[in-house]
Amino acid sequence: MKKKLKLGMIGGGKGAFIGAVHRIAARIDDEYELVCGAFSSDPAKSRESGSSLGLNPSRVYESYEQMFDTESKLPESERMEVVSIVTPNHVHFDPAAQAMRKGFDVILDKPMTLTLQQALDLKKVAEETGRLLCLTHTYTGYPMVKEARQIVASGKLGAIRKVYVEYPQGWLSTFEEDKDNKQAAWRTDPSKSGKAGAMGDIGTHAFNLAEYVSGLQVTKLCADINIVVKGRKLDDDGAALLKFNNGASGVLFATQIAAGEENNVKVRVFGEKGGIEWQQVDANTLQLKWLDKPAEIWRTGTGYVSAFAAHNSRTPSGHPEGYLEAFANLYRNFALTLNARKENKQPEAQWLDYPGIEEGIRGMTFIEKVIESGESDNKWTDF
Repeated sequence: MKKKLKLGMIGGGKGAFIGAVHRIAARIDDEYELVCGAFSSDPAKSRESGSSLGLNPSRVYESYEQMFDTESKLPESERMEVVSIVTPNHVHFDPAAQAMRKGFDVILDKPMTLTLQQALDLKKVAEETGRLLCLTHTYTGYPMVKEARQIVASGKLGAIRKVYVEYPQGWLSTFEEDKDNKQAAWRTDPSKSGKAGAMGDIGTHAFNLAEYVSGLQVTKLCADINIVVKGRKLDDDGAALLKFNNGASGVLFATQIAAGEENNVKVRVFGEKGGIEWQQVDANTLQLKWLDKPAEIWRTGTGYVSAFAAHNSRTPSGHPEGYLEAFANLYRNFALTLNARKENKQPEAQWLDYPGIEEGIRGMTFIEKVIESGESDNKWTDF
């Protein structure tokens, strides 16, 4: 009988959007069983959330410190193995570091930490303990994003010259922080979000997607960072020119004040011979555009996609797969990696990719540098 990984959760209690998304993603492939949690800093809310999820009351905790201490003392057959941390940014580093030191692997919302130094410190903890971390940069979980990465890596487009990536939202077009909007309140609070607002919240997704699909790394950037809505403490709009390590250039923009926009993340990569385009609004489609022949439309679930895309698809062609399935791909690939380790086997790394510590450090470096550049009179800031 297949044994599911025993999962704990920090944060994500009643009324929290992303906690429910994590729990759905963990259940889709039956690789995890939620066994415990500290769902809120308010003990009463944590207990209420645990009860609504049908958990044993003795394994619903008042704090993550209590959860780690108690769970680590349970028999191996019962105790939590992996913890999912779905809290605001300022409550990422400490629970992740404590979890690793107690012997638990970690699934963590992005950005990885509050500061770049914390990200570097967390890498040291992971190296010292041997624990693994999955960072939930959701958009890399889409099958056709993985296909796009493989096409670029194959050289079909020739040498990459241009990368464009965008993430427009409109939900912060007005001042929401004083309207009992908890999501807006913490995301625009420097003590909870860090030094970046939109660039930390969604700009890091765009940055991660640009590097993931292109297979390149940003080496310098030139940013324009704005606070558009009066009274806001952190950026709600910005853009950056990018230079990559192969000489290619690019443009990234992330905004939360594009009134009417939702979450249509979009990436385009152009080489000498052609280009690719993917956008979340039509996530099953990947467009290939050629210099000297007709454009092509590739679709999820078809027989011609690579093993990378096929592994991360669940339904036949024509059945749309979306955000929850992409999120679940990260959970599944991480679970398969952890199970291979338990069996002293090498995971099929070519299929089981997921964002981890290094992507987290890159993301935190992006936040540091994009804000530094936005505040500087210099044209370019080294990455």
